[in-house]
Amino acid sequence: MQKRTRFIFMAVFLLAGQMAVQAQPAPPNNLKTYRVGIFAPLYLDSVFSDNGYRYGKHFPKFAVPGLDFVQGAQIALDSLPMLYSNIDARIFDSKSTLKPVVSLIQNKELDSIDLIIGSVKDQEYFQLADFAKQKNIPFISATYPNDGGITANPFLVIVTSTLKAHCEAIYSHLLQSNSTDKIFLITRPGTQEKSINDNFKLINEPDGKPLLKIETITVGADFSMIKNKLDSNRNSVFIGGSLNETFANELATYSQSISKTYRIKLIGMPNWEGFRSISGNKKLKDFPVYFTTPYFNNKWDAFSKKIKDIYLKKYRGMPSDMTYKGYETVFLFSKLLSRNPDDFMNHLNEQPYKIFSEYKFKPVFTTKNTEVPDYFENKNLYLIKILNGTFSRAL
Repeated sequence: MQKRTRFIFMAVFLLAGQMAVQAQPAPPNNLKTYRVGIFAPLYLDSVFSDNGYRYGKHFPKFAVPGLDFVQGAQIALDSLPMLYSNIDARIFDSKSTLKPVVSLIQNKELDSIDLIIGSVKDQEYFQLADFAKQKNIPFISATYPNDGGITANPFLVIVTSTLKAHCEAIYSHLLQSNSTDKIFLITRPGTQEKSINDNFKLINEPDGKPLLKIETITVGADFSMIKNKLDSNRNSVFIGGSLNETFANELATYSQSISKTYRIKLIGMPNWEGFRSISGNKKLKDFPVYFTTPYFNNKWDAFSKKIKDIYLKKYRGMPSDMTYKGYETVFLFSKLLSRNPDDFMNHLNEQPYKIFSEYKFKPVFTTKNTEVPDYFENKNLYLIKILNGTFSRAL
């Protein structure tokens, strides 16, 4: 009930305030004001009707991520130090039925915006990316780990790295730390699995010849065939080449079961982070599972403590990871805008502060011999170890 009350209070507050917020009180006339549009799926038109709240005693889980992102954004704007300029931010419900993104664009309600920050996907992602390209406005895609097939858009910035970038990071780690070990890409039949396999093949064979010897093993219900490929006198690395949770759990459990005989290092895909069947699996006792992530926050730093304190006072609860992501993205890029308003895209890696994670943005060219980047993407990924239910940064 406490969380439902928090949601209703927050939603009403957003509606009453027309979702407009500032990083500080209105500045003197001689200070420049920069406008930021923050988009997140709040579903306010679905949650509320003319008769009030629609869900009675129930809380709509589909609205939680967007709400948490916005709460983090508001905390950031309230605490953002702005000495020489001001940030005028407006929060938009990307899932509004009364004022959808396409309507905002057509009615020129976004034309005065200097920066777009979005926790969006689906059609809103494409609409904002296209608008950003047309108007030469930077669009920070904060949480969507996909390029959506977008090309030739030098104003799109992908913060949550794509699956291909994760494959590149895993490969780089293998090249540096495990090049002499036996390396196996363990996979299963499937479209996503084929994409992962193709990514590693493309990365490993830039000139048609493999740099590392990576053997692909496609398994069905029986994982025991893997053991026939192993050598008890050599280290082996398993790359879990699937986003499927059942597969991840079965591969991790099998790997642990033979780890006393064979020295195995298991590296999974980025979404394995959220699999309780991995982090909460007691059968994996003392057996580490690794994955890559662009976002690492142990929540011990001053920023995290500040967010926890403010969140507890305002909403009587604990912030989620989406709250921290909303805070970090808005704080970091709003500050960057105020420092480099006329040349924002050329200063992406000159972040004025490190909040939680370190970011390294690089232009991505999916087609050779082209001068225009398809987008910019964060290529700095952390290797994280899950051991006995605890997450820690792997060295």
